[in-house]
Amino acid sequence: MTNRVQIFDTTLRDGEQSPGATMTLTEKLEIAQLLDEMGVDIIEAGFPIASDGDFEAVSKIAAQTQNAVICGLSRASFGDIDRCWEAVKHAKRPRIHTFIGTSPLHREFQVKLDKEAMADKIHATVTHARNLCDNVQWSPMDATRTEDDYLARVCEIAIKAGATTINIPDTVGYTAPRESADIIRMLLERVPGMDEITIATHCHNDLGMATANSLAAVEAGARQIECTINGLGERAGNTALEEVVMAMKVRHDIMPFDTGIDTTKIMQISRRVAHVSGFAVQYNKAIVGKNAFAHESGIHQDGMLKHAGTFEIMAPEDVGLTESNLVMGKHSGRAALRSKLEALGFQLGDNQLNDVFVRFKALADRKKEIYDDDLLAMMADSTTSAGHDTIKVKFLRVICGTEAPQSADLTLTIDGQDHQVTAQGDGPVDATFNAITRLFPHEAELALYQVHAVTEGTDAQATVTVRMEEGGKIVTGQASETDTVVASAKAYVNALNKLIVRREKSAPAAMTS
Repeated sequence: MTNRVQIFDTTLRDGEQSPGATMTLTEKLEIAQLLDEMGVDIIEAGFPIASDGDFEAVSKIAAQTQNAVICGLSRASFGDIDRCWEAVKHAKRPRIHTFIGTSPLHREFQVKLDKEAMADKIHATVTHARNLCDNVQWSPMDATRTEDDYLARVCEIAIKAGATTINIPDTVGYTAPRESADIIRMLLERVPGMDEITIATHCHNDLGMATANSLAAVEAGARQIECTINGLGERAGNTALEEVVMAMKVRHDIMPFDTGIDTTKIMQISRRVAHVSGFAVQYNKAIVGKNAFAHESGIHQDGMLKHAGTFEIMAPEDVGLTESNLVMGKHSGRAALRSKLEALGFQLGDNQLNDVFVRFKALADRKKEIYDDDLLAMMADSTTSAGHDTIKVKFLRVICGTEAPQSADLTLTIDGQDHQVTAQGDGPVDATFNAITRLFPHEAELALYQVHAVTEGTDAQATVTVRMEEGGKIVTGQASETDTVVASAKAYVNALNKLIVRREKSAPAAMTS
């Protein structure tokens, strides 16, 4: 058994299923390229049968990716599998991933098949997938709540039908590390051929044990970890790529497993996924949180000054973290800006640099000190509404204070035409949102309004996150400005623009794992 662990990233599939985390085609292509460049072995690009948009995204990712295996997800039906194959077949290394829920609850209430009928269906659908593609992954959804005898039986059926990878999903985050390892050992002992295929582990974080469960499965014999950037995913999320990769790197003495991941690219892709998904990384998040390498305690600071190893088990540079400093200002030129952005992981063409430089100068006129985090927020804001420009904020002026009424004078550009209105509200943000709704009527409900300062000081940029829900569709908008009310207006409009795109897509099929 090799000590090489394959990294299977499902940010673009399972991660995107997190309510409000929907990404545009351009964003998906960008994230896929970053995953490929960092050395991810398998990219699960989407669920092709879910919608035409998903099919297009998987197809284009398959066509552009140079190194990674490109995987599409399908339910246990010939139609799903055929659609999946059409989407991935042009990849240099395609994979079909098909699944069915095998636990008693899933058999009775979701799939509505008895054990024999399900066994027959697994054999037929895995055989069909293998006839199309020589790289087939099969998953017994809710495996950790499936009876051992039946789990062993269906895994054997899938292997005999041609599955080359068997994935054991902890779909609802129910298992614990010892049990996670025991399941893998049980299958290796009882299932003929289990030691000849790749065993994968797919853990959710409902009990906060996804990383521990994944690593326990690897120690027991699994050699593929399914994970997402920042742990993005449904409910409490998935196993975080950065956590399992760095755990095996830092504690190689007790976990002697290797991956092909270039860890210096972790921070870049973490920041990018956070911005395009609208899900900010918590400050104390392991590996990629803002405080992961921060030290405030006097004892800790004293130790760090004497030797970094006293309170840091890994170097910030190992994950691509650059030290924030104050080298940029209104006198900085294009060359300095390009150099700084490249150090932060952005490669810009001349035309794009010119556009960004205009935004940088405007920001520098409002802020005398430009931090790295300001530049990251500016770059995120410059791409947030790319391809979603049905509505734009052209002008905003608010009246607020201790005496009511508070009001907003707003001009929106909608489909190229300017529209103006003045509206009142309970404060300047409420007035602004009321004005937007009057100019662009909608039934969406505001599910989240969140503001956080990008850096310190009264002139700090505010990043505003807005989450909206309409008819079961959830979208997230973001914007950054030194003016919090302007950022709020732009974030609200960004969410509406995403909602317009979502309205055009067909309803998604049932998801998995």
